[in-house]
Amino acid sequence: MRLVTWNVNSVRLRLEQLSRIDAALRPDVFCLQETKVVDSLFPREAFAALGYEHLALLGQKSYNGVAIAARRPLTDVTIQNWCGREDCRHLIAGLDGIEVHCLYVPAGGDVPDPDINEKFAHKLAFLDTLTQWFAEQRASGQPKILLGDLNIAPLPSDVWSHRPMLKVVSHTAVEIEKMAALQESLGWVDAVRHFIPPSERLSTWWSYRAADWTTSDRGRRLDHIWVSPTLVPRLGGASIFADSRGWQPPSDHVPVVVDLLD
Repeated sequence: MRLVTWNVNSVRLRLEQLSRIDAALRPDVFCLQETKVVDSLFPREAFAALGYEHLALLGQKSYNGVAIAARRPLTDVTIQNWCGREDCRHLIAGLDGIEVHCLYVPAGGDVPDPDINEKFAHKLAFLDTLTQWFAEQRASGQPKILLGDLNIAPLPSDVWSHRPMLKVVSHTAVEIEKMAALQESLGWVDAVRHFIPPSERLSTWWSYRAADWTTSDRGRRLDHIWVSPTLVPRLGGASIFADSRGWQPPSDHVPVVVDLLD
């Protein structure tokens, strides 16, 4: 089973890219973030034409929004709201006995100070609440996959330059610490780094501000796929599909791929 996570940055604007990604990767499951569309206007027909007849949707107009599109039936679809907000960031569905979590963590704004930046405070509170909730699920034993835009690049090799990025939201010490706590909450295993060593630089996001993203290559690895420990023996491979960043009009994120063996 091949799973792909992609911050699509408006699903209706990326249908051509979606079709090209489907042709190149042939996933069984797409987990999308920043769909930016209410559920009633989601392009169901376009997904059905590609073979994704099973959809779980949690969308809103213009902002946020997550979706799971699968070739196989989805069960037990639920949503989670955090920090007293209904902002369409966490969608859960069962797939072949696995609990799939499609997640979009708040970006956190530009200033890494929760006392003066409410967006950053929200991001930290979101991570704390999510960590506590997953820790409470640990005893269930059900295999789980977490896919999405977590908006944190935890390793020095997950950013284009470690030292200057320590003062930039997504790579600050407090975010890295809270991401580590989230990973520990369920013993999550980073499926991409399971195959690609931490010494190798990886990116899944390049800013729109760069005139030529390939030349400047100031990327960050913000998009992740984690699996619960019982799924580690089933991991078959992982990759990042960077080619799509150059397609027009691009999302600033690219797909991340993980294969699970039967």
